[in-house]
Amino acid sequence: MKVLILAGGLGTRLSEETTLKPKPMVEIGGGKPILWHIMKIYSHYGFNDFIILTGYKGHVIKEYFLNYYARYSDITIDMSNNDVHMHKMRIEPWKVTMLYTGQDTMTGSRIYHAKDFVNNETFMLTYGDGLCDVDINKLLDFHKKHKKAITMTSILPNGRFGVLDINNTTNQINSFVEKPKGDANINDSGYINGGFFVCEPKVFDYIYQAQQKKLSIQEDPLSVVFEEDPLRDLAKDGELYAYKHHGFWKCMDTLKDKNDLQYLWQHNCAPWKKWQ
Repeated sequence: MKVLILAGGLGTRLSEETTLKPKPMVEIGGGKPILWHIMKIYSHYGFNDFIILTGYKGHVIKEYFLNYYARYSDITIDMSNNDVHMHKMRIEPWKVTMLYTGQDTMTGSRIYHAKDFVNNETFMLTYGDGLCDVDINKLLDFHKKHKKAITMTSILPNGRFGVLDINNTTNQINSFVEKPKGDANINDSGYINGGFFVCEPKVFDYIYQAQQKKLSIQEDPLSVVFEEDPLRDLAKDGELYAYKHHGFWKCMDTLKDKNDLQYLWQHNCAPWKKWQ
């Protein structure tokens, strides 16, 4: 099963780090970018086929993976005969596809770029700036049981994000409101969008419909925000379900967020680190 990772945004609230690199490449522990940590989470559960949806400074991500072996291996370079020998190669069981989706493309339109690579199969999707200790296998099992288009990992943070109205009996999401003013929540549920989605190919139809709506009012179809019309319409049609996660989750929005994650890693108490 493929894992799509949104990695193309500007990261303006972390400008101290993102002037020279995209936010998913900001290092948070062990000299590794947050993108690497996200991929290790999925890999721990056996999901190793990644599609990275790049945009802003996407070449930095491409160069990182092109030079991955040399970066993390011990090497001897014999300049007298142009020989390079690698020792103790540190490898991952990953297949990584990098799709350049445009500098200013919005999240929904970025996701649509991967349609032909998904091959009409169930896929996973998450953001390139959020870490979580969610059990991916349990998330997938929950998704298979309700048999709808999309499952969103839903968490209880301090606010600032899209609020969900969840049916407490079935966990169906009745409505989705992205970043409501005043951080108000609906029905006092408090649950918000934490990423770590499981999606059926039907999700691409909703993005396509949103793109057509943009064209009908002479707007750029690449400006479709996944968290607006597509998720709202999926919720309205009963196709969006919440997997309630009560463990660790943190989005790296600011320098403080980055430092908090780095602190957890440095003190050997990073909840997302399940791998050995």
